[in-house]
Amino acid sequence: MFELRRLRLLHELALRGTLSAVAEALSYSPSTISQQLAQLEKEAGVPLFAPDGRRVRLTEHGMMLAAHAERALDLDERARAELESLDVAGPGGAGAGAAGIAPTTVRVAVLQTAVPSVLPDAMTLLSRRAPRVRLEVAQVPPEEGLFELSARRFDLVIAEQYPGHTRAHRAGLEREVLGVDPIRLALPPDDPATELAGLRDRAWIMEPEGTAARQWATQQCRAAGFEPDVRFEIADLTAHVRLIAAGHAVGVLPDLVWAGGVPGVRLVDLPGAPARELFTAARESSTDRPSIRSVRDALRDGFHAALAG
Repeated sequence: MFELRRLRLLHELALRGTLSAVAEALSYSPSTISQQLAQLEKEAGVPLFAPDGRRVRLTEHGMMLAAHAERALDLDERARAELESLDVAGPGGAGAGAAGIAPTTVRVAVLQTAVPSVLPDAMTLLSRRAPRVRLEVAQVPPEEGLFELSARRFDLVIAEQYPGHTRAHRAGLEREVLGVDPIRLALPPDDPATELAGLRDRAWIMEPEGTAARQWATQQCRAAGFEPDVRFEIADLTAHVRLIAAGHAVGVLPDLVWAGGVPGVRLVDLPGAPARELFTAARESSTDRPSIRSVRDALRDGFHAALAG
């Protein structure tokens, strides 16, 4: 009989590619990972790994067992979801704090703009609706968050996609739209510009290379006939706001940055009124968990409250 914890390590290795990456992700030493996988190989009775330079790669048997490992982890998660559902349906329900039943933890990866805007209202709603749900939150870029969701580091991810730039769909993940977030041109308060094409000679501030936001903003400038002079490459959008407000740059920002507050910059509508779509993603095997449903509902309501101001 295979041990589920060792199957999890095999699944992680199939996703991450190296023993050191698995060790770092799970906070184990590489030697511990190696020992556990060696034991799994002994239990399997066939070679699961082969040397590949300084690394190891999965053999055909290893890849086959890794696929079974993923299904076993999904079944484990579905079983836990059913147990949680029975708990909620039982005497006292989700908020009763039944004796002997520990709080249910939901680990959430959120993008930067959702932290000050969506999260406070969502957590207030969640504490009232499902007080036995314990939320653990990390600010993680969507690209990383969706990968780590597949790897089971998180249970839920808030991610976004920009017009014409859809994100790749990862197998085994399910998406649910939170809503749309308008994107506008952000200028210094006294800047007279009225359209994107008039900003070809300005200093721009954008998010780092490789992000969906950077790709989209660059494409808008190119469509307007110029290559943006990106002098500031910063992930923190509050820094974008301050540099633009001080007159040092121009940029494009989503309305969620303001979260009902005063922008402090001059906002100009872009042609076609573009908006990014925010969504939550969860593993298909966990979508029936009442705690996941409660967190998703609270995030959705928190998002709409933030945009409403």
